[in-house]
Amino acid sequence: MHSPSLPDDFLPAFRILPVPDPAGLAVVFCRNELLLASQALPSGRLDWPSGTRSWLIGHWQGAPVQLLSLPEGASMAGLSAHGLRASWELLPHGHYALAARGRELLHFLDEHRFCGVCGHATAPLEHDEAAVICPSCGHRAWPRHSPAVMVLIRRGEEILLARSPHFIPGVYGLIAGFVDAGETLEAAAVREVREEVGLEITNLRWFGSQSWPYPHSLMLAFTADYAGGEIVCQPGEIEDAGWYRFDALPHIPSGASLAWRLIKSVTDELAARA
Repeated sequence: MHSPSLPDDFLPAFRILPVPDPAGLAVVFCRNELLLASQALPSGRLDWPSGTRSWLIGHWQGAPVQLLSLPEGASMAGLSAHGLRASWELLPHGHYALAARGRELLHFLDEHRFCGVCGHATAPLEHDEAAVICPSCGHRAWPRHSPAVMVLIRRGEEILLARSPHFIPGVYGLIAGFVDAGETLEAAAVREVREEVGLEITNLRWFGSQSWPYPHSLMLAFTADYAGGEIVCQPGEIEDAGWYRFDALPHIPSGASLAWRLIKSVTDELAARA
């Protein structure tokens, strides 16, 4: 099962391309869907429709990686459309992470066509940075990342799993939520657990992070130990929550997610001790 993170040999870059580059890989979006060629990112010389926007977003294995945004209503023979989430199970190693980078950058560019301070049209910032500048007032903007904490709570041989109404039907995941202004990650983890399921935690430990391009989150994962309280689900946020033994889990998120890696890491550890 491949990693959702950028390959180690990927070199980020960013600049507008006057026309699509026929060399290397293309991360292509049309109507928010990713276009694939035979379950891979397309490459080589293709006849892109007029009005296609293109940017260089890096180099991988010595070849350029470009981001393309096709005009509304365009179609490409030989390419199939997929949701970005679903594409993870189809794409070879490295391709999903490149597509995720492209989606985050495209979301940023579409949201920052005009200056948020004075309303003037923005222009790309020079020096190969993924940023825009306002020619009128000088305001600069970079891609936004919204930090969100995720917590796996352990109680003996059990872990707490919860279901949000926004999840795919039947899927149970971990407690998670965005970090408030002025709040530390640790304080956010304690608050989210308390708010969403009414529990207290202790022994908070760092696990890892993941860029999550839906549309621009940065997931920051912890494990913690149960310290007290009874499960009380927050209305509107949590439909159901419960304690599950490591070898009797419900359906959990896909392997593309940090939640899956965290759950698997802890359950594997518990299984090894059993």
